[in-house]
Amino acid sequence: MCPHSSLKQEFLKKWIMGLQRCSFSKKNMSILERKKTIKLSADIAMASARNGTTRWSRALISNASKDGSDNRLVQQILGPESNTPVAAITNKARTRRALVCKKIVKRSRRQIRRRRRKCVAAAPVKAVTSSIAKHLVRKRTQVLKTLIPGGEFMDEICLIEETLDYITSLRVQVDVMRSVASASVRASEP
Repeated sequence: MCPHSSLKQEFLKKWIMGLQRCSFSKKNMSILERKKTIKLSADIAMASARNGTTRWSRALISNASKDGSDNRLVQQILGPESNTPVAAITNKARTRRALVCKKIVKRSRRQIRRRRRKCVAAAPVKAVTSSIAKHLVRKRTQVLKTLIPGGEFMDEICLIEETLDYITSLRVQVDVMRSVASASVRASEP
């Protein structure tokens, strides 16, 4: 994970570059078009600041690239050097990370099996509360998978890692946008 300040600097640099490239595309944009362009450029700038090292960043770029008008905007923000933004990370790194996640999942399943063997004679009340808790966890996991870009294709362990990284990136995005907004307000005051 990048240090917070370097991630802010990288995001700000790419976001400003993206906004400059987007501003020349159309002169007469409606408010909704401007809002969409600013949001898309901020998302793509944050994803490209992560250099394709996270699944959510690759999913954001991929989803934006699928739409025809957004694809042009994505290419303007990312630049001509990246024809395939999703291929930013090598297959070797992907498989290594997947193997680590699979090992963690296997280890946790083994531990769960051991616990179940020990708790065979547990009270029925405990089983009911356990099933309710499992149901709630499953339900909340499904909701989380819909919130994180590309989350529907992740297992639980990778989902948690990606969620933490995505939250950090969103905080950086908000911090930078607040500082830009406050700087523009200060500049407009007499």
